[in-house]
Amino acid sequence: MKLQDELPVDHQLGAVYRWGAAFCGVVLLVFGVLGFADALSPFDTAGQSIAGMSTNGALSLISVLVGLALIIGGVIGGNVASMLNMTVGALFLLSGFVHIFILDRPANLLDFGMTNVVFSFVMGLVILTFGMYGRVSSKLPHDNPYWRRRHPREAAEESLARRRQPAPAGTLPAGTRRAAALRGPAGSPGPRDSL
Repeated sequence: MKLQDELPVDHQLGAVYRWGAAFCGVVLLVFGVLGFADALSPFDTAGQSIAGMSTNGALSLISVLVGLALIIGGVIGGNVASMLNMTVGALFLLSGFVHIFILDRPANLLDFGMTNVVFSFVMGLVILTFGMYGRVSSKLPHDNPYWRRRHPREAAEESLARRRQPAPAGTLPAGTRRAAALRGPAGSPGPRDSL
């Protein structure tokens, strides 16, 4: 089974992945655009700040690109948005850990400060949570495609039990209407019976 086939297009989890990616993408896009609006030089480490975080042109560019990628993932939705959220969230957490060790060193080309590190951790956890929502919990509902994938035997038994339940009163089993139409009204011979 392919990953894109796991989550039905109309499943409610798709909305969580879609809106989570779009929201986080807009936040990053605004931060990046504000950096460009101040005409920051690409690798300046003089401590220019936007929204309480130090930044430079390179960080603004990365923020815009990642923000656009998340927004595009939100537009596509489904498993694409989920996987993108998980990937970007993990990269944000990794970036936070790396920048803790290079804060006051020449290797800090993106001009990270401690507020940037905290933001990277928080944003990474938020994006990661949106991506993993409904995929890794131990108490997933049984209509969840990820639960069904992990418990194929139970899912098959539940599906079989649903199919064996009697139809509600007043409904005909599948194919009965067509057979009745071929027989004609009130049991009279239909078009096939006259041949």
